[in-house]
Amino acid sequence: MTTQVIYPGTFDPITNGHINLIERSSRMFDHILVAVAASPSKKTMFTLDERVDMASHVLTHLDNVTVMGFSGLLVDFAKQQKASLLIRGLRTTMDFEYEFGLTNLYRRMLPNLESVFLTPSEEFAFLSSTIVREVALHGGDVSLFVQPYIAQHLATKKLEQ
Repeated sequence: MTTQVIYPGTFDPITNGHINLIERSSRMFDHILVAVAASPSKKTMFTLDERVDMASHVLTHLDNVTVMGFSGLLVDFAKQQKASLLIRGLRTTMDFEYEFGLTNLYRRMLPNLESVFLTPSEEFAFLSSTIVREVALHGGDVSLFVQPYIAQHLATKKLEQ
């Protein structure tokens, strides 16, 4: 039996930390679906289409990874994709508490949906999309945190602001 695996997130933008988790997951599972959430309640810097494009571009080296945008509830998307496993990254104990609560909610809504938690590699333990956006908006160098394609998009967005 093949398990449909989803790595969901807003990816605003996708960082080297996200990519690290996806690469590691791609070695554990036959196929990973990177699900880019519309997240209308969040004030994202990039549109859903831009975020899907950026994630697709920086993940082309992984043959068993697909990127897809979605809106609505993650459990509904997981059901639609016939997924039974979510991958979630945990950097801090705050992340754990938040994700633990979500996992329990997901179990209530879709009992066969399990979650696997991965911790980041040490060099990415501090990294978040929020930090990357802040550094970029203030003219800082984000080249250690994102791929060049993403850095280019951040610079373009900064000019538009």
